[in-house]
Amino acid sequence: MRKKTKKKHCSKNPILAVDGLIFNQGKVLLVRRAVFPFKNYWVLPGGHVNYGERVEEAIRREMKEELGILPKIKRLLGVYSDPKRDPRYHAVSIVYLLSRGRGQIRLNKEAFEFRYFSLKHLPRKIGFDHRKIIKDFSKQV
Repeated sequence: MRKKTKKKHCSKNPILAVDGLIFNQGKVLLVRRAVFPFKNYWVLPGGHVNYGERVEEAIRREMKEELGILPKIKRLLGVYSDPKRDPRYHAVSIVYLLSRGRGQIRLNKEAFEFRYFSLKHLPRKIGFDHRKIIKDFSKQV
């Protein structure tokens, strides 16, 4: 009798993600990742869109999970689809400009620090393609 083994599903389709850019008093909010990939790098908060979930719901859920806040969506900043933006797989991210909303920031297990950075003094180690996203945003300010 043949033993059944679980095969890891490897999608040939891009994974959908969302990222949130919170800009306050000339500074952008970044979190320092505690997990792979880009552990110890600064990134915009965000994550994956769940099946059956609207992207607007996903960005609110991710901000609640990662930061403990419920932001307001101000506008769409862009869509980033470089197949190499995430070292794990091809991920397409929909990026929103957000207002922070109310509440105290409380990080979850994915990040261990948050900080606001001036657009002119960003940290050296920024993960994913988030430096490009911030640079694109800075052209609009």
